[in-house]
Amino acid sequence: MKPIQPPPTLANQNRPRRRPDLTLPLPQRDPSFAVPLPLPPLSNSAPSSSSSSSSASANHTPLSFSELDRLHRIGSGTGGNVYKVLHRRTGKFYALKVFHGNHEDSVCQQICREIQILRTVDNPNVIKCHALFDNAGEIQVLLEFMDEGSLEGIRIPHEPSLSSLARQILFGLAYLHRRRIVHRDIKPSNLLINSRKQVKIADFGVSRILAKSLDPCNSSVGTIAYMSPERINTDLNQGVYDGYAGDIWSLGVSVLEFHLGRFPFDVGRHADWASLMCAICMSQPPKAPAEASRDFRSFISCCLQRDPPKRWTAAQLLYHPFVSQNGSNSFTNQNQIVLHQMLPPPHQRTPAHG
Repeated sequence: MKPIQPPPTLANQNRPRRRPDLTLPLPQRDPSFAVPLPLPPLSNSAPSSSSSSSSASANHTPLSFSELDRLHRIGSGTGGNVYKVLHRRTGKFYALKVFHGNHEDSVCQQICREIQILRTVDNPNVIKCHALFDNAGEIQVLLEFMDEGSLEGIRIPHEPSLSSLARQILFGLAYLHRRRIVHRDIKPSNLLINSRKQVKIADFGVSRILAKSLDPCNSSVGTIAYMSPERINTDLNQGVYDGYAGDIWSLGVSVLEFHLGRFPFDVGRHADWASLMCAICMSQPPKAPAEASRDFRSFISCCLQRDPPKRWTAAQLLYHPFVSQNGSNSFTNQNQIVLHQMLPPPHQRTPAHG
């Protein structure tokens, strides 16, 4: 059925043509005034109805940029800085990520990618996005604040504590991977913790949502020190890159670094590219020390397999004895219910793309 169109009126047909030299001045925006931007729309792989309803309820009282007091800088990253801010009306603290100036298209795409991912995620172990502003041409994103900062430089020799940390990271990773999201930059500085000992995955500036049949995600972004061998050297694994398995390698390197208190390879993580490539691609994967428990040594081995298909998935690692048996009381009943609804049976390898 064709849409009904209003019939042309006689007045419209006889109306004289407008003069082309008539113009109206465009309204000018005060650059000192911050304008809230609409969050990007949800993609086809939108979160569940419970996630959508929680987001809707949170948006009933939008946060105003004018009510934010910038306190001090707490970090820096690609294209900008991160500040701790106070929302005066509620007394709550947030992290404000500011992307400075006019960026190249590639940087703008990176910003939009981060915001889109943050917009759609709803998981207790992934940083939440609360608002988005345009302040004098600067894109500013209001994020959840983690009061104890990142885990960079932290040593955790106590295995039950390390198990709890690994469990939380895996819970976030399993959620992301189930939504076909690859982080691609898992490392200690992108793992944040608060005073309640909640660990959350942050910084999606180089993350990507994988389409079902496109993009093997083999572009060179992220931190080389925590990259998997096949990502650094594309000749490995017949040039096939599995982004999910790459995240698991990065997780294994990070967890082993927490246990040892140092980067687990023979070179420092700030070494030059050639030294890191030789250490990661040409030597055997690092192992947990002999004095560590059998379960921990097995867990690290399951993460740091040179052959990507042999690495366990995030869903499978949540069933690993090191994760499932140590400190299980700290895992809430609600998370246990969600976990069993979300995960496949243990030891069943899920395809990377499909």
